[in-house]
Amino acid sequence: MDPNTWTVVVLTEEAFGDVDARNVAELHADARAAGDDVRHVVLVPADTQRSLLAGFLDHLSLGELKEAFAEVREGRHPDGARADAETALAATLAALRSLGLTAEGRTTDDDPLPAVRDALSDGPDARELVVVTRPHAVEDTLHTDWASRARDEFGVPVLHVYAGTTRLG
Repeated sequence: MDPNTWTVVVLTEEAFGDVDARNVAELHADARAAGDDVRHVVLVPADTQRSLLAGFLDHLSLGELKEAFAEVREGRHPDGARADAETALAATLAALRSLGLTAEGRTTDDDPLPAVRDALSDGPDARELVVVTRPHAVEDTLHTDWASRARDEFGVPVLHVYAGTTRLG
């Protein structure tokens, strides 16, 4: 294993915007400047089974009344969730690559942690996990969110950042 080559696994539930891509790029800017080859493996779950109640409460906790009621009214459709995940993956890879980062990725099943485990164990050079999500009132409070679960399961550092911000989860 080359100590100057390593992988960061990135788990996100939505397409990266400029802020998210910059956050990930800045995490290892010094290492890349020093000549390290930092690769990114992006995982986006097709969240077809997310609880409507949890989604409703998440939107309410953020003061997003219109979105909360749209969540209940529209529901979730598995085919739409898969298409959304593919779109989010393509946009995220494009955002990271536009900043000069090496990035590849794939979509996962509803529970992304098995895919995270695989990505972390695929090579001996996977060093950390970055989780980018919207705030989730229920999961974050009860520590059942992806980042908390990953911290409990995997032997790598886990950074949880809220999408579109520099706030840590």
